[in-house]
Parts: sequence; structure tokens; C-alpha cells
Amino acid sequence: MINGHGASAIDGASNRNRAGFSRSISSFTFVIFLYFLVDLFLHLSARIPGYGVIRPTLILVFIISTSLFLQREKVSGWSKDPVASMVLILIGYIFISLPLVEWPGSVLRNNLSEFVKAVVFFFFVALLIDSERRLKIFLFVFLGCQVFRVMEPLFLNITDGYWGSKTYLGHGEFSQRLAGAPSDVINPNELGFVIVTLIPFLHYLLWSNDFKYKLIYIFIMPPILYALILTQSRGAFLALLVIAFFIFKESNQRFRLILVAVVVSILGWSSMSSDQKDRYLSLIGKSETSNAATVDGRLDGIVREFSLGLERPIVGHGLGTTPEAKTHILGRRQASHNLYAELLIELGIVGTIIFLIFLSRVYKKLSMNRLSIESLSSDDFQFYRMLNKSMIAVFWMYVVYSLNYWGLSQYYWYLFGGLTLAFHNILSKNVVNGGAVAPVEPKYPLAQRFSRQVGK
Repeated sequence: MINGHGASAIDGASNRNRAGFSRSISSFTFVIFLYFLVDLFLHLSARIPGYGVIRPTLILVFIISTSLFLQREKVSGWSKDPVASMVLILIGYIFISLPLVEWPGSVLRNNLSEFVKAVVFFFFVALLIDSERRLKIFLFVFLGCQVFRVMEPLFLNITDGYWGSKTYLGHGEFSQRLAGAPSDVINPNELGFVIVTLIPFLHYLLWSNDFKYKLIYIFIMPPILYALILTQSRGAFLALLVIAFFIFKESNQRFRLILVAVVVSILGWSSMSSDQKDRYLSLIGKSETSNAATVDGRLDGIVREFSLGLERPIVGHGLGTTPEAKTHILGRRQASHNLYAELLIELGIVGTIIFLIFLSRVYKKLSMNRLSIESLSSDDFQFYRMLNKSMIAVFWMYVVYSLNYWGLSQYYWYLFGGLTLAFHNILSKNVVNGGAVAPVEPKYPLAQRFSRQVGK
């Protein structure tokens, strides 16, 4: 029923589960967390007059944090997990290195709060999602919010001609680009990021399900892809190729996928304006405008950012100080366009290594999940199987997208890390409780013999 590798992976996780992850945080706290997600991602403060005056996001973070503290006995031992420990090390390093960075005052005054807003996602997701039911509810709320963020500006574009942003083409010409809705302050690249985050989850969780979910998939996927075209986000387009690679690699119907890809490509290309076509052609140097140069300029900018990071290679300039460092050294204030350069600039080599170890441990969890799930023959674990596939695709998509996107003080890596940890613990617990593997310590001889018997 389960092979040796799968059993050992589950055993290791279940041992940690018994060491400190046997928890059930109150439903009240979980519901507040769900409201926190809706409030943050749908920007309720910008939609409801007077609502933002009470600082709802700050209040919600305080309520959730206080509730977790009061129920800390339910989650004792969580910090021993390798992924959680690296997040704590990262936080500790940022504070310990603060006196040594270039601009500690800027970190404290302007930048630390944004990092805190981002990193709380890891703890909230990892500690509050402790059952399959909560996992599914979280995915429904989170993905539902992201679908709304895509459909709202697309609807406004179709009905009122809304765009929200534009890009310079050269010779005084501009091209309209779809950004977030007026209440959702995200630029076209960020909207593209939301879209490519959605696609793997929707594909694996909906298309692999029964007929009604396939209908939902068929209904929402075309407008989402059309919205991606309108963003003119080249980074999002490259991220889409990463996702397509994973879908194609794991498919048993590759010829059908090729046909679908050809049809979608033809329809997508025919729906583009000449400016949109020109911008995407700039990826391969075929642009007829200055868009071709912008790709080379972006690469040159990344090189300059890494060079800037080497100005203070050990501890960096300080959290969130990339625009400041660019102003003082390069003469132009601009946010980073590359997470890895951002890490080097702000945290130095030491901080960069810590963050990359965090990412590697997140991926190790996903790999352990895959080994465990693949060893199970039961269709009862189909949801886990599809979710893990979608998360592996998202992980590598994030890795690629981070070449063109900042992220140290953005939520996405921390939310993803927390979700990976929560999912791993839920999978381990459910497999054990479902009788797929016995909760024994493999290091003891008797347990080893039992494990071998289970594996037959």
C-alpha cells in the first residue's frame, strides 16, 4: 500500500505533528482570519466610506495574533519545523543586523511595517489551517478573492473602457495596459502575477474534478487568459510558460493539449491589438518600437542591481531600502525588479542565503508530499494529489517570476510557505488517521519491521 520512501516521509512529518502540531485553533479565530483575507485582498477600506478610518487590517492582525497567543498551548512546538525555523531566523537576522546596515532609520520608520504585514501570512496560514475542511475553505476564499480581482477590472474594461495604466512605446506613443480596479491598487504586472497564481490552482483543482467543476473551469478560464493579454505583462507571460510546461509534462493527453494550445494561441494572437503584439514580440527581439530595447534595459537594470548589492555584500543596505540605495548610488529612485537582487541589496549575502534556504525547505516539503501521495493507491487522496501538483507548479512559477518581481516584503512567498507547511501537516495527519501508515518511530527495530510489512 505504501512504499518505504513514502512511509518514511509520512513518518517524519507525523512525528513532528505529534511533537507539536496536534492543534485545533478556535473557529472564531479562523473566521476572523478569513475576514482578514477578504478585507486585505478586496481592499474594503477603499470600497466602504469611512471604513478605513478605524485601521481594520491592523485591528484584525492584532485580534488574530492575540487569539493565537492565548491558545499557544495548542500549537506548542511549531517553531521546531524546518520551514518555520527559517522564517524565525530570517526575522531574527533582520533585527540583529539592523545596527550594521546602511540606513537603519529608514528600516524602522518606513519599511519594517510592510515586512511585518507580509510575514504574518506565514504564521496565520501555518497555524490556523489545521484540517482538510479549513484548507478547502481557505482555498475557496483566497482563490475567490483573486478571481474577483481579475474579473472586476476586466468587466470595467469591457463595459466602460477602463484600463488603469499605460506603457511608453517610444516616439511619444503609449499603449493602454489593464491594471487592477480603481479600488485595487495593483499595476499591470501585479495583476498579471495574480492571474498566473490563479491558473495552476484552477486547472488542477477544477479540471480534475467532476463535470460541474469542469464547467466552472471552462467558464472562467478564457476571460482570465484574456485579462492576462490585456495586462501586457511579459513577466506574467513567461510565468505562464512555466505553468504550461508542468501541465504538459504531467499530462497523459499531450496531443490534445498541443491542439488546445494552438487554438488558444491563435485566438489570443488574433484578439491582440498591434501595440499588444509588439510588446510581446519584444521578448524575442522582434519589436518594431522601443519595446525591444526595454527588454535589454531590464536586463541591464538587473545587472546594476546586483552590482549595487555588492556595495555592501555582508549585511546589505537594510530592509526595504532598495529605492533609497538606487537614489544615492545610481541616481534614480526605483523599486527592485528582481527578488534575488533585492535580497542582496537589502539583506546582503547572509540574508540572501537564509531566504534561499527557506525556499529550499518549502520545496522539500512539497517533494515529501509528492512521495507520500504517489505511494497511495486510493482515489480518496485525489484532492491532495492535485493540490500538491498545483503548488509545485506555483513554486517554480514564483521562482521564475521573482526574476522580474520584488518579494522580500510582499506576502506571496510567506503565504505560500505557510500553506505548504499547513498542507504537509494535514496530509500527514490524515494519512496516519486513515490507516495508510502506522504512527510509529522508524528508528526502533520493531517499528522498522512493521514499516516494512506496511510497505508490502
